[in-house]
Amino acid sequence: MLKRLFETDKKLVIKFAVSLFLTILFTFVFVGMRSYAAASQTTVTSSTSDGNSNESSENSESNNSGSGSTAQPGDYLDTPAQGVGDDPGASVLQQVIGVDASQPLEIIILLTLIALLPSMLIMMTCFARIVIVLGFLRSAMQTQNTPPNMVLTGLALFLTLFIMAPVFSEINEVAYQPYVNEEITTEEALTAAAVPLKRFMLKQTTNDDLQFFVDLSKAEIPEGGMTDEYKENDLPLTTIVPAFMIGELKRAFQMGFMIFLPFLIIDIVVGSTLMSMGMMMLPPAMISMPFKILVFVLADGWNLMIGSIVASYNL
Repeated sequence: MLKRLFETDKKLVIKFAVSLFLTILFTFVFVGMRSYAAASQTTVTSSTSDGNSNESSENSESNNSGSGSTAQPGDYLDTPAQGVGDDPGASVLQQVIGVDASQPLEIIILLTLIALLPSMLIMMTCFARIVIVLGFLRSAMQTQNTPPNMVLTGLALFLTLFIMAPVFSEINEVAYQPYVNEEITTEEALTAAAVPLKRFMLKQTTNDDLQFFVDLSKAEIPEGGMTDEYKENDLPLTTIVPAFMIGELKRAFQMGFMIFLPFLIIDIVVGSTLMSMGMMMLPPAMISMPFKILVFVLADGWNLMIGSIVASYNL
């Protein structure tokens, strides 16, 4: 089976092998650094305990040598160990996300979350709808790989930044800047940052889709129903994000259907004309594609397309 997979998709196997190798390498590097730090801390502790027995003699020598003595290179400083909070052995990662970097398995989980973070952010913004609509446009015009995937992805990314700019600005004001100024804690910053993102997704989500996933999650709904305050503050992202994605796919396919209609009419006209002329061996797509491009350019199609995508969001 592996041999067949390697023969059919060699690039996929190579990428998987490289990713696995880098993950294992990073794991051993982190574990080695942690072990080295623990060994160094043990050495410092033993040296400190040995030096406590000679503290009185060292103090007398330091008094005799005067107050201008300085520490020599290689000397251990008698400073207390510092940690996160009240636990000297805790790490910053454990305080922020609950993952202790001293365990190899937790390091692998952390690296996996970092790798999935871009995909999670893309799924929580308008990127999916834009790239799907642009893909429908290219398929309707039958231009094969023109524009290429890199161009469509870049255009979708910058349109996403353009549409999401007010949301990002609000997140910066209510969460990031107070956190940088040490006015709120990390947990409070994450909670505050989720509110504008939830508000954006809820504006694009229908009540039916949201109610569908609320019923699937078997969440308890308050007596007053799902008010806006309840949705923004109490409803979890694990329920809002799937409902938002379903709504995005629905709207993207609806827009794709509307995009296909004018180009489908051109295909029908060209196909009927060729059949009436007896040119059945001539591919209709070869004749209709220049007319599609001409109609799209004359109608200022790119401005209409981008304007429709931006206007489809209830900002």
